[in-house]
Amino acid sequence: MTNPRPGMDLTILYRGPLASCDYDCGYCPFAKRRDTPEQLRADRAALRRFTTWVGEQAGSGDRISILFTPWGEALTRSWYREAMVELSHLPHVNRVAVQTNLSCRLDWLEQADLDTLALWCTYHPDQVEFDRFLGKHRTLVRQGVRHSVGIVGQPEHLDAARRLRAALDPATYLWVNAAEGRTYSDAEATQWAEIDELFHVSRLPHTSLGRACRTGESVISVDGEGLVRRCHFVSRTDSGEKLGNLYDGSFREQLRPRPCPLLQCDCHIGYVHMPELELYPVFRNGVLERIPGTRHDASMPKLSQLQFTRSSSPVHPAPIASGTWPTPT
Repeated sequence: MTNPRPGMDLTILYRGPLASCDYDCGYCPFAKRRDTPEQLRADRAALRRFTTWVGEQAGSGDRISILFTPWGEALTRSWYREAMVELSHLPHVNRVAVQTNLSCRLDWLEQADLDTLALWCTYHPDQVEFDRFLGKHRTLVRQGVRHSVGIVGQPEHLDAARRLRAALDPATYLWVNAAEGRTYSDAEATQWAEIDELFHVSRLPHTSLGRACRTGESVISVDGEGLVRRCHFVSRTDSGEKLGNLYDGSFREQLRPRPCPLLQCDCHIGYVHMPELELYPVFRNGVLERIPGTRHDASMPKLSQLQFTRSSSPVHPAPIASGTWPTPT
């Protein structure tokens, strides 16, 4: 099938069958879940099929960016590490990133193209010793691996987040995700914003129904069977947002601007693609790995100028300290 949109920039959020994790975080429904050997083989085959497809697009003129967003922990599985390395060396891949708890070994990164590969790392204070996680971060810094570090904004995590911010390399961005279902008072939000200047973006869900979003146009969600939907969150509904299949090319003719069918969006990997939030200029080439650009860039919008449409009362950003955004590592 010919490509009806040659030379496009396509971002793929890939989530295969893998749903097992080595952590048992109380706020995650997939904690300590174990996939059967059959499930793991199916996941490995699905990922191999996906990486093969990406490689075959070399002559299409497309530029592809990939974020792996597994339900479980991917980098403890050799096939994800191998896929990250392989994809990082493809000239038509702009970025390949993965969400990870960083529990895996890190020597495999020496084989990757670090101009292309990046990591979205989450620190879970009750699952890993502080010094062990910090040591992994410092290894990434020494290796020159682009990465952000984040934490879930649970009240019991506040002291750990402060300690982490003080210990991290100053150039590393530390993001804070608002805990699902939690309401933050202004005083609580201010405490978290002292750690992450962008916490106000995460604090409340964004109204999304009927609003523009790049998902379904230049950003797509792909599962292990190659089924394409506009994003992970619409895929949970019966709104008829199936956009075809990646492997037969049927998805391409369905790529177009379309309004969001959901009432609200409360996850970074979803709302970052809403044009009205103006977060692409904030994150620049770090959208997938969640690394902002520099504030000294005159063309970058000031946070105080960003307008956020919420499902409840708007949040007033905390004052921004002088200095720069953390420079991507």
